[in-house]
Amino acid sequence: MSIIIVFLQKAIAQGIAILYGANGEILTEKTGNLNLGVPGMMYMGGVAGLIGAFLYENGAANPSPIVGMLIALLCALVCSGLGALLYSVLTISLRANQNVTGLALTTFGMGFGNFFGGSLSKLAGGVGQISTKVTASAFRAKIPFLSNLPVVGELLFSYGFLTYFAIIATIILSWMIYRTRVGLNLRAVGENPGTADAAGINVPLYKYLSTCIGGMLAGLGGLYFVMEYTGGTWVNNGFGDRGWLAIALVIFARWRPLSAIWGSMLFGGLYILYLYVPGLDRSMQEIFKALPYLVTIIVLVLTSLRKKREDQPPAGLGNAYFRESRGEAGAVPLHPTPRP
Repeated sequence: MSIIIVFLQKAIAQGIAILYGANGEILTEKTGNLNLGVPGMMYMGGVAGLIGAFLYENGAANPSPIVGMLIALLCALVCSGLGALLYSVLTISLRANQNVTGLALTTFGMGFGNFFGGSLSKLAGGVGQISTKVTASAFRAKIPFLSNLPVVGELLFSYGFLTYFAIIATIILSWMIYRTRVGLNLRAVGENPGTADAAGINVPLYKYLSTCIGGMLAGLGGLYFVMEYTGGTWVNNGFGDRGWLAIALVIFARWRPLSAIWGSMLFGGLYILYLYVPGLDRSMQEIFKALPYLVTIIVLVLTSLRKKREDQPPAGLGNAYFRESRGEAGAVPLHPTPRP
């Protein structure tokens, strides 16, 4: 029984960073922007938050956990938001290719994180010597009393606040997309920006805001991994495949935030399953790590065969919007996604 509890705890912990990235990408893609820079923005958010907390703790005589946490959050949001803003300018205003720009942002973000994370490690005295214990303690604080309950407390109430914020943010995001006028406009922009523009919706504004806020959510995933999961330290390339798993989760969840909650836990469990299967060699471990991608491919094939509109990506996904071409023949008709 105990090993099952531990496995489920680890699966949830692994899944939260993926959930943040997936939520950010879902919000971005709902307006028709395909941002493959999620892994890069996770690196940028994680290292920026860590640097902010480290400099604060080493510069303050009596550092406060709350202040350190707020500084880390601010740094992570600003840095990842700037990365998303750069992507937005290139793809929305300059109409650069979204796939190429996203991949470039991932390469840049990973290099950015590893360079500044490695530099911070040298400043702190070497790999593994970075210490942000005060700030990390605020991020890793468990729910009092409830976390001491047997089984239920361990499984549901033994995580830091970023874990619970991820769930709350997902519920709010789903409500906003499917239950508000802003969400309707947002989906209209993703389905057919020309029609949305003709209806008086500010297409560039919606695209910019959704992409930048989506990038910030991805940055929170990086901050979660650095502060809550690893306890406030840095390891180059330590994020592994989590950024790409977040993009895969978007497809697996069929662009629905609520489905991404349980999907992230499933992905987290599949990602660490090899640790609980004895006798696996290195090659078999890598095969087990690929299970989330295999599941995503199966879901993608099944949804393609079903051809249900609500299971498909936004019709305008990945296409640059040229305002002067609105209303031309061949425009994609507007089909708002039904409520889940």
